[in-house]
Amino acid sequence: MKQVVFRGIATALVTPMKPDGAIDYEAYGRLIDWQIESGINALVACGTTGESATMTESEHKEVIRFTVERVAGRVPVIAGTGSNCTAKAVAMTRYACEVGADACLVVTPYYNKATQAGLIAHFTAIADVSTKPIITYNVPSRTGCNLLPATCAELLKHPRIAAVKEASGNISQIVEIAAKAPELVIYSGNDDQIVPILSMGGLGCISVLSNVVPRETVAICDKFFAGDVAGAAKLQCELLNLVNLLFCEVNPIPAKAATAAMGFGEGGIRLPLTPMTEKNRQALLEEMKKLGAIK
Repeated sequence: MKQVVFRGIATALVTPMKPDGAIDYEAYGRLIDWQIESGINALVACGTTGESATMTESEHKEVIRFTVERVAGRVPVIAGTGSNCTAKAVAMTRYACEVGADACLVVTPYYNKATQAGLIAHFTAIADVSTKPIITYNVPSRTGCNLLPATCAELLKHPRIAAVKEASGNISQIVEIAAKAPELVIYSGNDDQIVPILSMGGLGCISVLSNVVPRETVAICDKFFAGDVAGAAKLQCELLNLVNLLFCEVNPIPAKAATAAMGFGEGGIRLPLTPMTEKNRQALLEEMKKLGAIK
């Protein structure tokens, strides 16, 4: 198996914002500290959930730098450095490595997309400049581009491409990745598929759910790794309603509402995303109360 960046749960952090959309670093720092105190295994800055798509280049860099400095080596920091422009992804990856990120999460190109040959060239160019492990990120529902198992196997030949975050939702495809690229670390990119992917040899999940209930999300993996598969599956099912509510509107709209209710920021969110509808927000808050996430 390739280098393991983390084992268990990495929170795909929201980026708390003020009502005007300015990044709230005070709240973000408290969120980072609480996540680590809650036993999270790694943290992801500037992923989809962090709204990196609407950050300026300087904001993107500052959030990565701030995260690395605040974490101060307590857990691995994974920096989202992907772009649909290879040159931009190369530059951001180089920067993240320079400021001390432990790994980079690189999404497949979106909108302009790519052929499978283009994906190999894209990820290779990024991995060539990286001094840290690369986690490729497959989320075709957002990008319109699917990273196929045979392509994963080809990318595995690069010494710094270590893992894939698989959010295709296609369990059959994930099984094929495990078969064709057995040395590639697989992380679930979907909170409702943690246990199924662990059962195929996956090592954890890059999670939205753990923004809200980090201890419980970590416990899913802990139970599974300890041999309590039934207990892990039971906990996965107990959290399913919260997972569904966190994705009842486009991510990270519900996650921002949830973390704001927990005291991490004021719930600011950037267009084209809009605040959560009140009906859905109330349903989310009620579920959070049931689980003890808020009072």
